[in-house]
Amino acid sequence: MKVPRVIRNLTRRKLRSSLTISGIVIGIFALTSMGAMAAHFNALIDGGVKYYATNIQVGADSASGLGGGLIQLSKASEIQAVPGVESVIPVVMVNAKPGSTTVVSFGVPDYISNQTPQRPDSPIKITVASGHELSGTSSGDVVLGSSFAQEFHKKVGDNIGLPIRPNDAKPDFVQHKFNVVGILNPTLTAPDNGAYVTFSDAQQLLGDQLSPAVSGKINIYTIATSFVVFGQPGQNLDKLADRITAAVPGVKASRPTDLVNGFKSGGALFTLITTGAAVLALVIGSLSVANTMIMAVTERVREIGLKKALGAHTSQILREFLLEAIAMGAIGGTIGFGLGVVATIIGNSTASAQSTELFLVTPGLAAIALGFALALAAVAGVVPAIRAARLDPVAALRTM
Repeated sequence: MKVPRVIRNLTRRKLRSSLTISGIVIGIFALTSMGAMAAHFNALIDGGVKYYATNIQVGADSASGLGGGLIQLSKASEIQAVPGVESVIPVVMVNAKPGSTTVVSFGVPDYISNQTPQRPDSPIKITVASGHELSGTSSGDVVLGSSFAQEFHKKVGDNIGLPIRPNDAKPDFVQHKFNVVGILNPTLTAPDNGAYVTFSDAQQLLGDQLSPAVSGKINIYTIATSFVVFGQPGQNLDKLADRITAAVPGVKASRPTDLVNGFKSGGALFTLITTGAAVLALVIGSLSVANTMIMAVTERVREIGLKKALGAHTSQILREFLLEAIAMGAIGGTIGFGLGVVATIIGNSTASAQSTELFLVTPGLAAIALGFALALAAVAGVVPAIRAARLDPVAALRTM
C-alpha cells in the first residue's frame, strides 16, 4: 500500500480526520509537557539521591540550647572521634533571597577543590563554567550556581549584593557586596540555585540574619548550621549515623536511607500523577481514532467489496486500514510532540526568571511520546481493520 493512497483516503473526510488528529495532538502534547516536567523533577530527585546516599547530614538537636538550627564548630572534633568517621565538613547555610529556599551556603575552611562539600568520588561533579573557584583568600568573592546567575543576569566580574534586597526591605536591612569570580556548570540539582562564599563570609551573613537575642549570646565565628560527614570505606552509613547521634550530645545525624527513601517516594508519586494525566488524554485521543476508523469501514463497505472481488487479499485490506490509523497517529504525534517541545521551551524561559526550570525534554521522552502515538493509533485501528478485511465481498457489493 503506497503512502499517497493512505493520505488520499484520510482527506476524503477532511474535518473528521482533522478532529481525530487533533485528539492525538492534545494527548501527545499532554504526554510531552507532563513527561518533561516529571523528567526534570526526577533529575532533581536523582541528584539528591546520589548525593545524600554518600554522606551523613548532621544538624543540631532540638534540645542543644543554641536554637535556630545552630551548632558549635567544636562538635566537629567530637564527631570525628566516632569510630567509622573519615571526615567532617562544617557548613553554613543562610537565605540568599528572603522568603525563598535559595541559599547562600558554604564556607568550608580551606576546602577549595569544589564549591560544595564533596569528595573526588562524589557522584555529582560540580565544575566551574567560567571564572575560577574560591580560594582561602577569597573573602568578598562569590561563585554563583548557573540558575542563580541567570536569574540576576550576573557574569564573572560583576558585583552582587547578598542577601538579595526584597522590595519591602526594612531600613535596617543588611546587605554585603560580593565580587562574582565564578559561575558553575548546570547540574540540575540544588547547587544550580546556590551562591557560594568563604566560611567566614557565610558566618557573617548568618550573623546578620540572627535575632539580637540569639546573636548577643554567641560568637558567630564559632558556629555552623550543619556538618557533612563521610564514613570510612565499607561503613554502613545508617549505623554510623546512629552512633554519631548516640555518642555526641547536642547533634542529630540523619540516616542516609531515610533521606533517600523520602526523595524516591516523592518522585514516584509526582511521576504517577503527571504520567497518569497524560496517558488519560492520550487514550481519549486513541478512542477518537477507533471511532473514525469504524465509521470509515462502514462508509466504504462497497469499496472494500469491490476490491476483494477484483482480487485484493485480506492482508491488503487489513494493511490499508491499519496504515490509515498509523498515519493519523504519526501526524498527530509529530505535531503534538513539536507543540509540547515549544511549550517546554517557553515555560523554561519564563521560569528562568525565577531561578529555576520546570521541564526537561530527553531523547527517551521523545521516543515514548512518538511511540505511544503510533502504538495506540495502531491498536485503535486493529478492530476496524480486521472488520474490513473479513467483509464478504458479495454481501459488501449488495450494500447500498
